[in-house]
Amino acid sequence: QVQLVESGGGLVQAGGSLRLSCAVSGRTFSRDAMGWFRQAPEKEREFVAAINWNEYYTYYLDSVKGRFIISRDNAKNTVYLQMNSLKPEDTAVYYCNALRTWGTWVGFYSWGQGTQVTVSS
Repeated sequence: QVQLVESGGGLVQAGGSLRLSCAVSGRTFSRDAMGWFRQAPEKEREFVAAINWNEYYTYYLDSVKGRFIISRDNAKNTVYLQMNSLKPEDTAVYYCNALRTWGTWVGFYSWGQGTQVTVSS
């Protein structure tokens, strides 16, 4: 059974930075495209960023381009999201997941518990 465990969230002031991590167990994910998603209160979960298996391709939600960077360490079965210049509208619970196919931006496995990111103004 695949488990996704997100960490690294917290409370930060606008303009600050956070680095999220997602550890994947139960599967060697080195060939999976991976993505980060987020869900703000009373909103649907949305795609944030994606990275293919060898880090050759990345893709970002327009509103985070130039501020967020997705990366991965296949040896550690871990994917990261470096978030810079954070804004209050980035406040959400952040989740990671493997992608069903590149370009569809849909999670493949059951979701983990996520990690809360709160950005104060």
